[in-house]
Amino acid sequence: QLQASGGGLVQTGGSLTLSCAASGRTSDTYRMGWFRQAQGKEREFVAATWGNGRTIYADPVKGRFTISRDIVKNMVYLQMNSLDVEDTAVYYCVADGATWFTRRADEYDYWGQGTEVTVSS
Repeated sequence: QLQASGGGLVQTGGSLTLSCAASGRTSDTYRMGWFRQAQGKEREFVAATWGNGRTIYADPVKGRFTISRDIVKNMVYLQMNSLDVEDTAVYYCVADGATWFTRRADEYDYWGQGTEVTVSS
């Protein structure tokens, strides 16, 4: 089970940190990540981390977002800086036990409930 939190309303240029707590077996969270879905748009990949801290980011967030995880607490975080109105979306935490990376949403087994991020101009 994944529980995401940390969303909210922020002005352009501001920052937010999303958190996601995973319960259950740690073997089911070998890879963790974030997707987002803006209103009227398809769900899109944001960032992922797997293995020994390997990370990857979608081009629109590179240099602005940082994904990290606390293996002991079985949590993943998304630090979002320099937020823009285009970042407004519901952000979903994902996880599973696969050992490779994928941007495909349908390949992640576990999804959190989503946390809403709204960036105002």
